[in-house]
Amino acid sequence: MLGRMPLSPLSTAESVICRPYYTLNTPNSLPNLATSRRPHARGECSVFGREVTASGKWRLHSADKTLSAAVLEDGEKTKAWEECRRLVSSFDFTVEEADAMLGKAFGWVHSPYWGEERERQVPSHEAVGETLTYLRDLGLSDDDLRKLLKKFPEVLGCGLDEEVKVNVGLLKSSWGIKGKALTKLLVRNPKVLGYNVDCKGDCIAQCTRCWARF
Repeated sequence: MLGRMPLSPLSTAESVICRPYYTLNTPNSLPNLATSRRPHARGECSVFGREVTASGKWRLHSADKTLSAAVLEDGEKTKAWEECRRLVSSFDFTVEEADAMLGKAFGWVHSPYWGEERERQVPSHEAVGETLTYLRDLGLSDDDLRKLLKKFPEVLGCGLDEEVKVNVGLLKSSWGIKGKALTKLLVRNPKVLGYNVDCKGDCIAQCTRCWARF
């Protein structure tokens, strides 16, 4: 789980690293997944994983280097992440927003939906593309998909055949929800695409993925 990095008692003036304008999250940079904030503005500095602005206010900066290390060691993973980032960014999301969404979907950023169970993965361009294509084929417009991804980015990390398609099938067969009614439902409550348990009223503590919420 991501957390704040404590300020070292040994920090001195030399520990403060001033960063130039927009040095983070350039098209070829690695994602800052601990937060989806905008890139550094002029005058901001970093101290042991935190940022201090000219006004003296502290902000959280990424303290988790796990993804950066994993991707830096493998050029194929870097390429895969950047390709997936481009797919998500095409729905008018910033680089930071796209990275945060992919981070939530694939276990690099904590999400209540997964709890502690999601294994960290570098996403597959093909898998992410297939999920987006399937959702579009249901009748969702690009604007609909933007709203859906903003509410439930974890859908990109759900199994397309095992969860997403199965759940759409249940909505059609069990509830008779089809066509425009289906697309409106998915935009309003996209988490239904990730439901994969049904406690039937006998709670098993997996409420974020349970059909009992529907």
